[in-house]
Amino acid sequence: VQLQASGGGLVQAGGSLRLSCVASGSMYFISVMGWYRQAPGKQRELVAAMSNDGHTNYADSAKGRFTISRDNSGDKAKRTAYLEMNNLKLEDTAVYYCDATVKLTVGSEWYHYWGQGTQVTVSS
Repeated sequence: VQLQASGGGLVQAGGSLRLSCVASGSMYFISVMGWYRQAPGKQRELVAAMSNDGHTNYADSAKGRFTISRDNSGDKAKRTAYLEMNNLKLEDTAVYYCDATVKLTVGSEWYHYWGQGTQVTVSS
């Protein structure tokens, strides 16, 4: 299973970015997909997560500005997660990682996978 994150970049404060995360490979089911971020010198922290049935969880810093969603259509059904980030602030600068909690087969354990990270830099 691989997670491919994209969409990061340089944006001015107040601007917007949309991150995408595509999970590929042989798997049975993805339960939760989420986004974390890690700023220099800081621990990785949860930004937002969404379960397969649509329940969401946001960090306080993300509430009202960020929206997580999952693509429920076609071949990428529930295997793609997005993070729409609006009104970006300087403190949102970080490497953003997507993650997924996955069952590889019907009877397997749950496995946790990380994407490679995408840099988001917010300038003044």
